[in-house]
Amino acid sequence: MPANSIQRYFFLMVILLSLFSCESPKPQPPLESQKKEEAESTISYWDQQRKGTNYFNELPTEAWFDAAVAANIKLVRLVFEKWAGEQRDFILGDADNYQGIVEADFQKLLYFLNYAATLDIKIVICPISIPGSRWRQSNGGQKDGRQWTSWDFRPQVIQYWKDLAGKLRGHPAVVGYNLVNEPHPEIYHQKYSFWQSELPQWYETIEGSPADLNLFNRQLVEAIREVDTDMPIVVESGLYATPWAFDYLKPLEDERIIYSFHMYEPYQFTTKRINQGQFTYPDTLFIEDLGRDFHLTEQGLDNFFEPIRQWSQKHQIPRERIWVGEFGCNRHIDGVGDYLRDLIAIFNDHQWHWAFYAYREDTWEAMDYELGTDKVHYTYWAYQDSSALHLHYDHIYKKSQPLWEVIRGEFLK
Repeated sequence: MPANSIQRYFFLMVILLSLFSCESPKPQPPLESQKKEEAESTISYWDQQRKGTNYFNELPTEAWFDAAVAANIKLVRLVFEKWAGEQRDFILGDADNYQGIVEADFQKLLYFLNYAATLDIKIVICPISIPGSRWRQSNGGQKDGRQWTSWDFRPQVIQYWKDLAGKLRGHPAVVGYNLVNEPHPEIYHQKYSFWQSELPQWYETIEGSPADLNLFNRQLVEAIREVDTDMPIVVESGLYATPWAFDYLKPLEDERIIYSFHMYEPYQFTTKRINQGQFTYPDTLFIEDLGRDFHLTEQGLDNFFEPIRQWSQKHQIPRERIWVGEFGCNRHIDGVGDYLRDLIAIFNDHQWHWAFYAYREDTWEAMDYELGTDKVHYTYWAYQDSSALHLHYDHIYKKSQPLWEVIRGEFLK
């Protein structure tokens, strides 16, 4: 080989070696010893108040997790519903006919769980679509209540969770299995509102049927415990996880259960398309289903959680087993910052765990509080349309917003 060719070859090899040496290491699957140690201590993670966020992005990226760590967010309720999968429904394949975990999808989930573990981020896994109940937005806008009206899909959802728990058991990043997001069997059985406190009476009419959420919870917990005796399991109240559905929620005979509710009430205030500038915070608004005014103040919000307090006291459920799995408000609504601040103060006062909705969501910016209360720059939409938001975080979030400080400050304490 000519001398100059040898020199070029040597120079090329040096470049290639330097490139490989600079490549970020890929997260490795957890060692069995690491998995065993984590499993033994998982429930103790919840023995002190935890604060976190919801992850509901369409495109999973390392950049999102890196940003979360930079914000000192170390607990993430992860929903993978929007992720692109090998079949119609990510990881479960087909909500119409579950045949087993889709392995390629699981490997994608596992990659990001491993990455979270390298950053010491803890994850609660939360499906939305389950066999016999596909998420409305994944179902052409059609509600799917088959899980709550027929027994046909119960064996499938039981097997789905057994399969998923068996694969996730002991992962060092995972600190909980959230059985299903915002269960709402009530609406398929003529119960649409919670304001009249009639849910216990309604429950008596469906107890023992496919709409029995307590039975659903018990069946799934028993199935998961066949393959994973250690992982905390998160169960949510009915009617979209309203606090008032705790009135008929039955505690489970399992010391590793976290009981969860969500908070977006009053919906007439927190939802922009309904509010349309009518209400601010604080305010007083008439609730038609309640038949009277609701005082939208810190005291009024605190009163809203009375069912949680009564239920916890009645069943002797400690505060560290209560989790506000989601809460939020459209960022454009007047008074949103004070509303969030007062909610957080209430949660902290009770020492309930909480996770705000949401951090840097990539398909819906209405509750991305880092963006402040104003409209976003047009470039935001260009980045979103090209699935490139994560590549431009420094540009999108370069300016600190007072609204974000309400949340951010909680993670700096």
